[in-house]
Amino acid sequence: MCTSYEANPNDARWDTFSLFPRPDFEYKPEIYKDYFAPVFRRGLGGFETVPASFGIVPRRHIPPGVKVFDTMNARSESVEQKRSFSGAWKNIQLCLIPCLTFFEPNYETGKAVRWKIGMADRAPLAIAGLWRQWKEIDGSQSLAFTMLTVNSDEHPLMKRFHKPGDEKRSVVIVPPTEYGDWLSCRTVDEARSFLQLYPVEAMHAEPFPLPPRKPRPAAADQDQQQLL
Repeated sequence: MCTSYEANPNDARWDTFSLFPRPDFEYKPEIYKDYFAPVFRRGLGGFETVPASFGIVPRRHIPPGVKVFDTMNARSESVEQKRSFSGAWKNIQLCLIPCLTFFEPNYETGKAVRWKIGMADRAPLAIAGLWRQWKEIDGSQSLAFTMLTVNSDEHPLMKRFHKPGDEKRSVVIVPPTEYGDWLSCRTVDEARSFLQLYPVEAMHAEPFPLPPRKPRPAAADQDQQQLL
């Protein structure tokens, strides 16, 4: 499953997303769980760009005593049955998540290596998702989102990711010509027709490991020893 991605910069390469307003808020270059990022959706006045946090059930809204769980991805096969996603799916709360690339682990070397995946022409892309509204403790409203996924056991590229023996999954990349159609779906059957794997010849992937962690300063280690 996809748990992090490279956000499309606010000040560059927005031509792909010309249907949507540029974000009027700041966000980080790489998006992880509970980070806020832009999503596109259909509003009352047309298409809009809004901030939402990654994971349709934010960690801050998981009740005390309940084991923390992840909702960054929603399986298309069971989205109607899962409590975290079913309301957004049945209410057709569809969104698009703009990004440059997304990250997946590859185990072909025998250990996990982070790869980045994107378009062959290096253009930005948009991933199909669902959004949900939350009421915060101060009374304000916020949005959260998840990415929809499909089985990729037979996809030449996407089957190369995740642990050996695990089912292979892929996010759903929506072609630019279909952005408006996806967000304009009126039924779940219509929405489901968009949940397809993207053509491998239009994609590119390469290793992109995280930089090594910096060693702790020696002074900090000495201070820690003194506390023991």
